[in-house]
Formats: sequence, structure tokens, C-alpha cells
Amino acid sequence: MPGGDGGSGVEARRAVVPPSSLSPSRAGDFMQCPLLYRFRVIDRLPEKPSEAATRGTLVHAVLERLFDAPAAERTAPRAKGLVPGQWQRLREARPELVELFADDTDGERLARWLAEAERLVERWFTLEDPTRLEPAERELFVEAELDSGLTLRGIIDRVDVAPTGEVRIVDYKTGKAPRPEYAEGALFQMKFYALVVWRLKRVLPRRLQLVYLGSGDVLTYDPVVADLERVERKLLALWEAIRLATETGDWRPRPTKLCGWCDHQAHCPEFGGTPPPYPLPVRAAESGTAAQGRMGPD
Repeated sequence: MPGGDGGSGVEARRAVVPPSSLSPSRAGDFMQCPLLYRFRVIDRLPEKPSEAATRGTLVHAVLERLFDAPAAERTAPRAKGLVPGQWQRLREARPELVELFADDTDGERLARWLAEAERLVERWFTLEDPTRLEPAERELFVEAELDSGLTLRGIIDRVDVAPTGEVRIVDYKTGKAPRPEYAEGALFQMKFYALVVWRLKRVLPRRLQLVYLGSGDVLTYDPVVADLERVERKLLALWEAIRLATETGDWRPRPTKLCGWCDHQAHCPEFGGTPPPYPLPVRAAESGTAAQGRMGPD
């Protein structure tokens, strides 16, 4: 990723353009902390790979590739057997992942990490039966432009289409299912995808399904048009807040318990840091403008 104080960083800053689209991850970043959004989208500060996130990527790759096999051969042993090869492919595609286990001289930590990936893959078979599934799409990139001009995009783990034409959107999570009071936040990503599919294909997904491999839970939700209209209004308000922050350069940190896991504490004022020079032109904020990023549930 571009960044740093050297010549390459200067060139990267010159090439910076305002954000022009929104994904579920970046929307979540802004709602969590506007300054985090800036660091990731505007400044593109590098982040160290994490074992948890990388394991999630590995498990997703295994579950995607398993469907290359005939239905009868989609077994737990075969899926577990895909883990080493997919890990090798992942390292080749992203050399920075070598850092994860650079100090693991005896290989024990890597072995435990791979074993946990295998357990997550194996648990999936207690939640779904891949021999009875024929996904219409896997790792599907979707993109739609709303009437407002805002472009929404993302990657859906799996799309199932019933013989009757009903669509199910499925997302794998390698963590644990949230408590009921936090379920709405977990469904935001799925409703985002449903909105994109609805606007793109004019098809309302019949079901949204989150498969939590960490805890062995499946969370489902059947959306209605009113749900997606509310999500669209929320995203438009969110995008307006992002646009305002982009133009004014006013990206405010929002301290939470999640700050302890942030890679950017050295640049964050909440930790005594200083953000990099803002790489975009700014204008003065209009008086009375509301603080950006404080989005409500609707």
C-alpha cells in the first residue's frame, strides 16, 4: 500500500482521489471511526496482517474451492485437505503474510493456526450439507449505482438460487455469532448486499444467511423492500457525511474498545499521534454542519 515519507509516498499522495464508492467494510469503518476510514481509504496507510483475518481468508478460499468437486466428493476430509494448498496459494499471492510466522522457528504456532482453520472448515459440515448445494455464484463481485450517483460494491461469498428462482445470499464468518442485541449490526453487511442485488437485478433476495463457523450458529433473515429502502437511506446519509469529511478534511476519531487493536495509534490524536498531511484540497466547513459519521440505526 502507498504511504510513508519517502519519494514513493509523495507520489502516492499526489495520485490520491476522493472516494467514489462504498463497500460494507468501508461503511463499517466510517461508522466505527471516521479517522480510521480516512487512514484506510484516503491515506492508505499500511496495516500488518493478522492471524485471525488471514485465517478467515484461508477458510473462505477452501469453502469456495470445495465446490469445484462433484457433489458426492464434497466431504470434510477433502475440505480439510485443501487447507495446506490454499495456504500456499495465499502466501504466493500476498508475500507480506510471511511476516505472520516469521518468528515461529519450530513451526508450532503455524501448525496450531492451520489446525484451527481445519476445525473451522470441519464445523461447516455440521451447519450445511455441500452435497446438496449447487451455488449459482461464489465470491461474486457486485456493483450498482444508485439514483443518487453513489456506487455500492462488494463481494458476496455465495449466492444460491432455488429452482423457483428465489435467491439466498450466504456469508461465512469465522468468528462467533453476536449476542441478540448486536444481531442488527451483523446483518448490516447482508442487507447492503441485498440492496445491491435488488438495485442491480430487480430481484429481492428471499433470505440472508450468516454462517458462524466459530460458534456453530446460523443466523437467517428474510428481508422486505422496506428494509432495503431504510438501508439505502442510511447509506446515502453516510455517504453525505463521508463527502463532507473529504471536502473539509475533518475526520474525527471515535474512541472505542476496538482502538486497542488498531494499527494506526501512532497517527491517532487519541494516542498522542499526528495524522499524515491531508493529501486532498480542503474547504472550510459550513457553520451549523452536523458532525460526520454519527449515523443512527435507520
